[in-house]
Amino acid sequence: MSNLTNVLRHAPSALRRLSRGGSSENSVSLCLNFRFVRVSSSARLSPSPPHLNKTSSRCYTSSAKTKPVRIGCASGFWGDTATSVPQLIYSGKLDFLVFDYLSEITMSLLTAAKSKMPNLGYAPDFVQAALAPFINDIHKKGIRVVSNAGGVNPLACAEAIQEVIKKAGLDLKVAVVTGDDLMPHRSSLSEVKMVADGSRQPLPKTLHSMNAYLGALPIRRCLDLGADIVVTGRCVDSAVALGPLMHSFGWKRTDYDLLAAGSLAGHLIECGAQSTGGIFTDWHKVPDWDNMGFPVVECSSDGSFVLSKPPKTGGLVSFGTVAEQLVYEIGDPQRYLLPDVTCDFSQVVIKEVPGVEGGAVRVTGAKGFAPSHDYKVCATYMDGFRATAVCPVGGPRAAEKARRTADSIIKRTKRIFKQLGLEDFSSVNVQVLGAEDTYGANARTKGSREAVIWMAVHHKQKKALELFAREVAPAGTGMAPGLTGIVGGRPRVSPVLKPFFFLHPKSQLQVDVHVGGEQVESLTEAEPDTPEHEAPPTSSDDVPDAELPSGPHSYRLEELAYTRSGDKGNSANIGVVARHPLFFPYLKKHLTSSVVEEYFSHLIQPGVKNAVTRYSLPGIHGLNFVLQSSLGGGGVASLRSDPQGKAFGQMLLDLKLRGLPDLKSLVD
Repeated sequence: MSNLTNVLRHAPSALRRLSRGGSSENSVSLCLNFRFVRVSSSARLSPSPPHLNKTSSRCYTSSAKTKPVRIGCASGFWGDTATSVPQLIYSGKLDFLVFDYLSEITMSLLTAAKSKMPNLGYAPDFVQAALAPFINDIHKKGIRVVSNAGGVNPLACAEAIQEVIKKAGLDLKVAVVTGDDLMPHRSSLSEVKMVADGSRQPLPKTLHSMNAYLGALPIRRCLDLGADIVVTGRCVDSAVALGPLMHSFGWKRTDYDLLAAGSLAGHLIECGAQSTGGIFTDWHKVPDWDNMGFPVVECSSDGSFVLSKPPKTGGLVSFGTVAEQLVYEIGDPQRYLLPDVTCDFSQVVIKEVPGVEGGAVRVTGAKGFAPSHDYKVCATYMDGFRATAVCPVGGPRAAEKARRTADSIIKRTKRIFKQLGLEDFSSVNVQVLGAEDTYGANARTKGSREAVIWMAVHHKQKKALELFAREVAPAGTGMAPGLTGIVGGRPRVSPVLKPFFFLHPKSQLQVDVHVGGEQVESLTEAEPDTPEHEAPPTSSDDVPDAELPSGPHSYRLEELAYTRSGDKGNSANIGVVARHPLFFPYLKKHLTSSVVEEYFSHLIQPGVKNAVTRYSLPGIHGLNFVLQSSLGGGGVASLRSDPQGKAFGQMLLDLKLRGLPDLKSLVD
């Protein structure tokens, strides 16, 4: 069975080098599947053309190294702290520095920016704050950089980086991956295959953006071609780490266990400080948030790795901090779907490494299977407008005053709409923060003397919400006493971009690799000639262990477990990890999907049956709950104060589990 690595190794003159010429007609085209690599080109191929050597004095090769590779992640989102870069450069002992900037919301914002100015559409922070101040030291230390900061305009991002390199008087090679943007193919996509159920649906008429989640292979090719800095558009977050590992160790595209291990390393570091103590359940045990350490993985060729952070930084690396990140934003842990591999993380083992300042863990046990023949695609489409007013209220009966104020503003605005012949609001969400509205029937606090109005509205017309925005301030003189102002001033009306997820055949998408400003390769998977081989089927896990003893004791979930929650579209997940292996059977018995569904029933869309599914991760003694239709639309489309379910895990910590034996004595 042929594979890309072996063919490249035996045909370096054809695939690593290309004669001068930047047009697509003169580029090498690779057609990939599991059986062969087909190479075709009309250009004259030479072993060492000038244009691939002119931007760098360093030479890299792709070989099966045995020395561990160190990768540090300096960004978990667009807007992360700039203090991460120097600590990783100067104290991380890195081979690769990677950055993850993109989310569905970020892609929509970058698309809007590019529509206004064609040379925008990427994350400028990456160029000006992350690279420019440190480019000389990155070069001196031989650190190679991989980032998805290209957003919807990776070529413009690369041009900006070249200016930084030129200004510094350096000799570095910049490579770019393009092809994730499907908007140029919109006319040919009359119907698409939906992610959720496989049904076919037409694309939304008000389509705004459409990007495929690419994998690690194009990044690996950029590094094989000698790139010092690789810029991509949309790719899966973990690919920025897996690509360097495939390049460094010569992993084949059918080495599924290794690809799963590399993807796990990427998954654990892709959100920056979230694996080094950020948002940890035991936050009070994490020191020095002001100097938070960022994650470094030291990966071996067998797929095992150690996760740590630079010395003399804040934060904490422990079983708990890393296990929480493992369950962050996943669904079925036995079928974590990526473009390069289908991962099984259910048997992953995390062990603390003693004697390391700030903590370290060794991670093993990831398994992999063949990936799907399709790319997942996130499209966004315009769906009216929204506005949000946030107003603090003080004094006795603050929550009561806040609620009446919000209801009165909505009632007045509706009357104005009727007078002007405008439609009613499409949706309204009023919460009183401080009154525990988000807890529903589980709320406990009453009679607070401070509260905050959260009032978010949606309408088809921008004009209607501009009227609403003008009616908020009058509450300060004509309604309740103690309303202290409007946070941020008059509410701003903004468009709503809803996500739309579908699948697109890999064989119908061309991914291009650019080096030094010229397109040098095109990668396209061949049409599959065999049915898709899926990972072994799994089912939700809601069956308790064998009969366990009961008792008179009650425990808050926080006493027994760590939790972390996140989002995928309009669904949320809550990972629950036992603090001790002996607690795990009792969690499985008492923390069922029905218990969790009842606890969050006020946040789940009415009418959704079996809205909560539970999965098991025995390797870390963990459970993962997926809550369908629980975010009010999710992302920008949600009018809630927690549109991404960030607080769901924290909310669950207060759940009381009753009828248990003395579990603390088991541990003692």
